[in-house]
Amino acid sequence: MADGVSDAELAARLVREAGTLARRMRDGDLDVGTKTSISDVVTAADHAAEQLVADLLAAERPDDGILGEEGASRAGASGRTWVIDPVDGTYNFVAGLDWWCSAIALTDGDELVLGAVHHPATGRTFVGGPAVPSTVDGRRLPPVVDRPLGESCVATYLHPPFYAGEVGAAFVRAIGGAATLRTLGSGSMDAVAVAEGRLHVLFQHTVPPWDELPGAAIIHGAGGVTRHVEAAGKDWYVAGAPTAVAEVCAALVGQSSA
Repeated sequence: MADGVSDAELAARLVREAGTLARRMRDGDLDVGTKTSISDVVTAADHAAEQLVADLLAAERPDDGILGEEGASRAGASGRTWVIDPVDGTYNFVAGLDWWCSAIALTDGDELVLGAVHHPATGRTFVGGPAVPSTVDGRRLPPVVDRPLGESCVATYLHPPFYAGEVGAAFVRAIGGAATLRTLGSGSMDAVAVAEGRLHVLFQHTVPPWDELPGAAIIHGAGGVTRHVEAAGKDWYVAGAPTAVAEVCAALVGQSSA
């Protein structure tokens, strides 16, 4: 805590201000570019929102490091790092869909401390971590209810070029046992939906820290679990209800979950 402002309070402020700026910029004319593919887009709002967060952190937590999706980076002296995703779900953002957010996580060395996610479409802000009970707008979320994969709604995504081959086969094994499936386009939004119990488990391979850590913290703060598993030559991130997570992991590697 610095100057009486806790890390959780600061994280909530950062994502609210970033999300508000991005939404305001979306109402104007946005310059849209692509990164790795036609679905991997970036806008001026991504850069502006990330810079806003970086500037606020420089003032509020000058000894901490930062790692931003759009390139903002600095080493810190404290051992702590803020991981910034200024607009998670940029394709949805550009397309005028509402399943996007601003997200941030705080780590201390290898330890995940907390995460925050702001959803501009509803004005809701989520905060939580392994030792920070997860809340939405200050109200504590109920615990994640455990359930098997066969009773779970899975949120996931696989880039179309991976549908064939071993990666595609692992993916099909994992979704094959689910009750139903959603591909919504924002990992942090999927994560808060899991923490709320609207979805039940999420998984995807090769997830960067800014897409994983904010939501992972909130899932942990609501009593869910997260795991990594190697399958088909990829690192898969799986999070949500413990039993469903274990079954997804087993399916990805081609094992029985019994």
